[in-house]
Amino acid sequence: MSDVRRELILGGQKSGKSRRGELLAAAWLGRSHAHRAVLIATAEAHDDEMRARIARHRADRALRVPGLATVEEPRELAQAIRAQAAPQTLLVVDCLTLWLTNLMMPVAGTAGDVEGAIEALVTELGAAAGPLVLVGNEIGLGVIPMGREVRAFVDALGTLNQRVAAACDRVTLMAAGLPLFLKEPR
Repeated sequence: MSDVRRELILGGQKSGKSRRGELLAAAWLGRSHAHRAVLIATAEAHDDEMRARIARHRADRALRVPGLATVEEPRELAQAIRAQAAPQTLLVVDCLTLWLTNLMMPVAGTAGDVEGAIEALVTELGAAAGPLVLVGNEIGLGVIPMGREVRAFVDALGTLNQRVAAACDRVTLMAAGLPLFLKEPR
């Protein structure tokens, strides 16, 4: 992360994107005792399978990156970044796709102002005092979804990924655990 202040890591499910974020956090923590790393987790557990998945991820992360603190924030991502950002703190956001899902397809309540939330996020990325790693899914490579709501979600995720990619120094696409660098610092 020395030459990169912002990195967006995209990929499919189980592509290695979260693991790359963890590796970057571990490297950051290893560079200085003054460094901190905070994971901003956006997942919500609405069923037993998701609760078990989140618990497994917490346990695995604790073993792989013991110094990585966790803050759970499923909706107010820009505010969480603002609250946690500091020059000596690396923030890992995992994941943008779940955050967008929480905004657009809430289990209870109404959908939020997606465009406003994306704008607030991009603004906060530029203002954050420390380095950021953002993890998200690339789902626009498959078939066109049949339902209107799903098409709207795929479109919104594509817009989100483009806006965040433009705000980042590096954009990495993960496939089979391997990084492909789409954008590098100039």
